[in-house]
Amino acid sequence: MPEPAPAPETAPAPAERITLKTLRRWTREGRPFAMLTCYDATTARWLWRGGIKTLLVGDTAAQMILGHDSTLPAAMDFMVAITAAVRRGAPQGFIMADMPFGSYQCGDDAAVANAMRFLTEGQADAVKLEVDRSFAPLVERMGHAGVPVVAHIGSRPQQVRHQGGYRATGRTEKQARELLHDAELMLASGTDALLIEAVPNEVTQRVIEATQRLDRTVPVIGCGAGPSCHGHVIVLHDLLGLTDWQPPFAPARTDLGRRIAEAAGEWARQVESGGYLKEGHPYKMEK
Repeated sequence: MPEPAPAPETAPAPAERITLKTLRRWTREGRPFAMLTCYDATTARWLWRGGIKTLLVGDTAAQMILGHDSTLPAAMDFMVAITAAVRRGAPQGFIMADMPFGSYQCGDDAAVANAMRFLTEGQADAVKLEVDRSFAPLVERMGHAGVPVVAHIGSRPQQVRHQGGYRATGRTEKQARELLHDAELMLASGTDALLIEAVPNEVTQRVIEATQRLDRTVPVIGCGAGPSCHGHVIVLHDLLGLTDWQPPFAPARTDLGRRIAEAAGEWARQVESGGYLKEGHPYKMEK
């Protein structure tokens, strides 16, 4: 009689889907989490394999991908499309989508509709808005509509034209008090998380203390906001050494730009020498 077929191997357990609930658990446990910006499916897949479980589809794509000098030209359709791409690359990851300039300053009805596109078409887990206290009613309305919101306070790159450039904030007592007041209003309006950019750690600590007074857990994600944050995010291209200027809080961990240039140069030399595919061409005519 034939031998019985071997029992099938047990399939590996699927990876845990990272959600806001996961981020809240990490925050309660004091477990810091790393986040990077991401703009395409292939990179998302490799970042996930490298251990990055939370990704920000940032409007910095206008600079890193499209070559603009600010984040302002990031269009709504473009941002939704690349958010969906990142989801396809990291289906189990926590995907935060940046709402681009003009997509939520256009009236609350349009803002909520745009946010919903990120959840339905882009398959994002949350949307991020650059806010001050005047956006509190919108944050509350989005929450009531079922849209998870990350309130981005501190330095706000979408204000670059209004402010005449990029700048840190929270360095004076007046700025720190205003920032803390903005954070408290966002918390009162039901924001699901806070992202703080380019502020002193003392200010971040006060914001975290404000979250701890609540009956719910609110993760605080820093972008150059000191070591006290629950999570930290930087631009991927800064990490990889692909940018010509490094933010002081985001030193490069590798020199990928130089290595790409070297590989491209080697390819160019091989082709220009006439030697490419002279030996070992894979496609042959049939006899």
